[in-house]
Amino acid sequence: MPRLVVVSNRVADPRRTAAGGLAVALSEVLHATGGMWFGWSGKVIAAADGGRPGEGKAHRHQAGPVKLVTVDLSAEDHRAYYLGYANGVLWPVFHYRLDLADFDAGYIEGYRRVNQLFARLLAPLLRPDDLVWVHDYHLMPLASELRALGCQQRIGFFLHIPLPPPMILAAIPGHDWLVRSLCAFDVVGFQSETDHQHFCGYIEREAKAQSLGEGRWRVFNRTLHAGAWPIGIDVDELEALAKAPEARDMHARMQREYSRRMLLVGVDRLDYSKGLPHRMRAFRHLLQRHPETHRNATLVQIASPSREDVSAYSDILHELESLCGSINGNFGDLEWMPVRYIHRTVARPRLPGLFRASRVALVTPLRDGMNLVAKEFIVSQDPQDPGVLVLSRFAGAAEQLEQALLVNPYDTEGTADAIHLALQMPLEERRARHEALLATCKRQDVHWWCESFLSALRQAQAHESGTPWLRL
Repeated sequence: MPRLVVVSNRVADPRRTAAGGLAVALSEVLHATGGMWFGWSGKVIAAADGGRPGEGKAHRHQAGPVKLVTVDLSAEDHRAYYLGYANGVLWPVFHYRLDLADFDAGYIEGYRRVNQLFARLLAPLLRPDDLVWVHDYHLMPLASELRALGCQQRIGFFLHIPLPPPMILAAIPGHDWLVRSLCAFDVVGFQSETDHQHFCGYIEREAKAQSLGEGRWRVFNRTLHAGAWPIGIDVDELEALAKAPEARDMHARMQREYSRRMLLVGVDRLDYSKGLPHRMRAFRHLLQRHPETHRNATLVQIASPSREDVSAYSDILHELESLCGSINGNFGDLEWMPVRYIHRTVARPRLPGLFRASRVALVTPLRDGMNLVAKEFIVSQDPQDPGVLVLSRFAGAAEQLEQALLVNPYDTEGTADAIHLALQMPLEERRARHEALLATCKRQDVHWWCESFLSALRQAQAHESGTPWLRL
C-alpha cells in the first residue's frame, strides 16, 4: 500500500481525537501506511532569532507510526502568506466578499515564497510511490512547486472552503496563475457540486480545457480529475461523545434550566461568512411577528473568537453585540432573556448535550464550504423527539441535507418564517425529516469522504514526466 503524505497549513497529531475532524479522518490510513503529515508548526520566528523570509528548517517528530514534519515561519512570511494572502485575499474572495479583499498589499510574493519553501523541504522526504494529499487554500500552488523540482508522485488537493463563480475568481490579480497552479494536481476535490462546477466553468472558459468525461479534463497538456467529495463527520465518535458524562450533564442542565422554554441554538466561529447579524435580525423579526414566542423561545448563540485583530472581525463583533443587546432590551424581562450570547469557545465534549436539548438549530451562513455543525446537530438528536435543522441554502451541506428547512439568510422575513415553522413542527414530521438526514450523515461520513477521495487519487495516472511544469 502506498504511503500517504498529508500536507496542510497546520499539523495535527492523529493520535488525539481532539485534534479535529481532519485528524480523525486521516488517522486510520496514516497509521496503516506509516504516513507523514507535513505543515507549518504554528511558530513565528523573528528575524533576530534567525527567521528569514523563505528559509526554515524541518522539525521531525514521531507520533506512533506516523511522522510529523513541521516548519517554522519567519515573521515576514507569516504576515504575507498567512495573514495577508491566504486570509486577506483568498478567504474573503472565496466567500464572495470582494469588498473585504486587500488586493494591493503585495502579499502574493510571500504566498508563493512559503509554498516554494514547503516544496523545497518536502521533496527530499518523498518516496516515488507516495500519495500526496494537500489541503486547503493556503497551499494551492504546492503541486506546481513540487513538479518544478521534478516530483512525479500522484498529488491530490482538497479545498475545504467554497470556490466562487468564475467571474468572482477572476477578480483576483494573478487568478490565471493560481488556477494553472491548481491544475498541476492530479485530483482536485471540492465540498459541493456547485463549487466543482465553478471550477469546471473556469478552466473551460479561461484555460480552454477539454472535457474527457467522468470528471476528467485535459488542460495545460496534462490530465486532471476534478469532483465533489463532501466531507462528513465521524458519526461513531460523536455518538460516543453524546453518551459521555460531559454531554449528559450539559443535556440535563439545559433541560432543567429551559424546562418551560423551547431552546434554539447556533454554534459558529465569529466570522463575517457565518451571517450572524442576519440571523439575529431574523430572530428579532420572529419575536416581532409572533408574540406567542415571548417567554417561550430562547436562542443560545455561541460565537467563538476568531482573528479579532482584523478590523472586519472587530466590526462584526460590535454589530453582533449591539443586536443581541437590543433584542434583549426590547423584548426581555426579569424572568426571560430572548438571546443568550456567548463569545467564547465551548468545549466540544459538551456540545452534543446542548444540541440534544435544542428544539431548533440555526445554521445560516452567507457562504460556507460545508458546515459540519449541521451534521453534528443531526447526529446528536434523540430519534424519538428530534430537533429541526434550519439551514442556509448557501452552505455546502445544503446539497446533501435536503430534508432540513432551507433558507436564504439574506431574506429576514423568510428566515423568520422558517424558524417559526421549525418551532411548531409536529413530532411525526420531525421524526421523518431526522431519519432521512441521519441516514445521509451515516452514509457519507468522514471515513467515506477520506476513502472515496483517496480511491480517486490511487486511480489517477502518475504525473506525465514528459510534461514540463514551470513556475510562472
